[in-house]
Amino acid sequence: MKKFLELLAPAGTWEALEAAVNAGADAVYLGGKAFGARAYADNFDRDELSRAVRFAHLHGARLFVTVNTLADDREMRELADYLAFLSNAGVDAIIVQDLGVLRLARLVASELPRHASTQMTITNSAGARFAGDCGMVRAVPARELSLADLRAAAAEGVEIEAFIHGALCVCYSGQCLMSSLIGGRSGNRGRCAQPCRMPYALTDREGRNLLGGSAGAYLLSPCDLNTLDVLPQMIEAGVCSFKIEGRMKRPEYVAVVVDAYRRAIDGCLAGNCRVPERDRAAVEQIFNRGFTTAYLTGRPGRKMISDSRPDNRGVFVGRVESLRRGRAAIRLEKELRCGDGLEFAGKGGSGAGTTVASLTVGGRKVECAPAGALAEIDVPPGVRRNAPVFRTLDKKLMEYAATFYGEKNKRRVPVNVRISATVGRPLEVEFSDGEGHTGTGRTSFLAEAARARPLDETSLRRQLERLGATEYVLNGLELAVEGELMVPAGEINEARRQACEALDRARLDDFLPPRRPVEKTAALALLERENADLKKLAAARPAGKTRLSVWTDRLDGVRAALDGGADWVIFGGDRYFSHDASFADCAAAVELVHAAGRRAAIGTPRIVAEPQLRLFKDFLRQTRESGADQLNVHNLGLWQLAREMELKIPLWADMSLNVYNSQSLLFWHEQGAAGATPSIELNLTQLRRLAGVSPLPLECLAQGPIEMMVSEYDVGDSFLGGRERGEIYLRDRTRAAFRLARDQFGRMHVLNSQDLCVLDLVPRLREFGVARLRIDARTYRPDEIRRLTALYRQAISGALKDPQNLPHTTRGHYNRGAM
Repeated sequence: MKKFLELLAPAGTWEALEAAVNAGADAVYLGGKAFGARAYADNFDRDELSRAVRFAHLHGARLFVTVNTLADDREMRELADYLAFLSNAGVDAIIVQDLGVLRLARLVASELPRHASTQMTITNSAGARFAGDCGMVRAVPARELSLADLRAAAAEGVEIEAFIHGALCVCYSGQCLMSSLIGGRSGNRGRCAQPCRMPYALTDREGRNLLGGSAGAYLLSPCDLNTLDVLPQMIEAGVCSFKIEGRMKRPEYVAVVVDAYRRAIDGCLAGNCRVPERDRAAVEQIFNRGFTTAYLTGRPGRKMISDSRPDNRGVFVGRVESLRRGRAAIRLEKELRCGDGLEFAGKGGSGAGTTVASLTVGGRKVECAPAGALAEIDVPPGVRRNAPVFRTLDKKLMEYAATFYGEKNKRRVPVNVRISATVGRPLEVEFSDGEGHTGTGRTSFLAEAARARPLDETSLRRQLERLGATEYVLNGLELAVEGELMVPAGEINEARRQACEALDRARLDDFLPPRRPVEKTAALALLERENADLKKLAAARPAGKTRLSVWTDRLDGVRAALDGGADWVIFGGDRYFSHDASFADCAAAVELVHAAGRRAAIGTPRIVAEPQLRLFKDFLRQTRESGADQLNVHNLGLWQLAREMELKIPLWADMSLNVYNSQSLLFWHEQGAAGATPSIELNLTQLRRLAGVSPLPLECLAQGPIEMMVSEYDVGDSFLGGRERGEIYLRDRTRAAFRLARDQFGRMHVLNSQDLCVLDLVPRLREFGVARLRIDARTYRPDEIRRLTALYRQAISGALKDPQNLPHTTRGHYNRGAM
């Protein structure tokens, strides 16, 4: 086991920051007012961030700042300034999703360490190598990794940070467009509206409910992660940072969860991995949707989903035995206190709630009723007999949690003080913290022989205990005073202040050695130089006609695309029609395309798990041998493998890599990419800007279903098992139906309820200089592929007069964009 393991806690408010540090976190992550993936948390302005760095460092905790959203080009000047500020403020690292943000950070704040966010979708050890090669000191892999996968990633030499507690996303983080497409609020921009926590029905094509009453309605709502029982295995796997999710949570939640995991980790390091029952009970009570270890030890399927309700379940405390005149008698299985919050379960989920104002047992009022008692309380209307009762707020636990934050609960660093004084010399105050740091202050006044009231321990202690505005508390006092001396109290106070400030500097400098200051003007000048270089690169890019590409996963689809006039055919990737994972038909697809005199690309899946890397090495070799003209890469690990294998095939950075800005285009240009497919969340204005400065040819999705989610969890498999099901859908409360496609590796893809169609925008996209327009035809029949390809062929050539979009389709974000 490692000697030092980092417990990493969230903070969305100052109170949560205090709670995290005081409860024992080794590091805290938080967000500023911009560029963080929790835009709806309170977050920290620049003054608060500077104060937070100082507070954390003085208490021996590191502080990381999330800069983990996709950044728009219009935000780059602000972002460059912000990165310079974070470096100068002494932030220990930034957490990054956008590879364009990563590139800009390397440019303007080179000494600021960078961590790869879980939104970067690192799914294997090759992805961890990619992060390391790009200068990131730490990677936060996808939460879908197993213990064995984490072990393989940790072996690459990059620090591995893994989530251990809190809310889970049902989709691979960084790949979810559901909130964006439904409501225009992008999770990749920090504004997720959590549509996965909404009710859905699982239906067939005709809208018939396939589950009836056999399941709840919250089919995409995961339980909360809880790894108290697998911490020893995570430590053994080489995880170095153990991360709690919860920047939107109250400080009490942060305090309770950090407190419990601090004891659990310390216990493991001491050889005792048994978790106290009170800690299990505390983390369950403070918030839970039910608990899961997610994919760490297997594929939990339906057991991972809290389908009955998407919010806090509370803790079962008893059942209503009888009701009379607004009073309920509850047979308790756990103790109950006045001030506790209760919920009485109703039909179909949550029911009535109340706070226990008075509690009666055996006709006698009590403050606390023990387990086994029949307790009476006032209840609201709607409570029924035999109703289960859940405690949603534990007054005693909340009071305990509140002791971890607030001025009156401030945790201070104990210091020992030595006073030296001799007649004719300044009085000297030396502070030491027991960790090797010291700070010294001296009076301007030279000590004199006392005429009355000489300095003594009582008077000096009174002066030195006045540390309320500092992070310190007096522990021990040593006097080295020769004779009976007099020094004015004001002079002693000033020396004490100097000693505190000197100790502050020593602790801060030792914690984080000084960096070279980053000047804002210099950072902005570097950005302007980059923009000028971009224009030169874009001008040097060969101009050409807009071509048409068709993406299909079936050989008859290849033939149909060629018949319709496709210039390029992309074959494979996540396969919806054919579930052949051997890739044996890739060579046949390339042969068909080349026989027709067209260009062939092979696509990769978005997700490549660690156990599949050997398979994909074979796939890359087959791709090289097939003579394919291009490899469209959707996974960072595969990009890394392709470069390490020196495939000598042009690599295309595809849209799941979230290319959102010109810095990202520069990043992929420097990686040797042949081209890029920008994020589907960009609007026309943003695309025009990117196409005008891009050093790479761009390909835009023009037609087809947009993937809203990709998930290891499969609703159909989890709830229907092996039953024959045909096409299945999730229907929301507006009756919108989202088709579920299963790929060759059993992953679920949630497709938008309406296909993208931009026939009417083809002239504008051609005018922007977009190199290719793509039809995603993986859900289409050959006759549909042939017809759609011909339509777009005409639109690109200008032969389609007054082009109209197909019925029941959407322009996606091309018009509105994403917040």
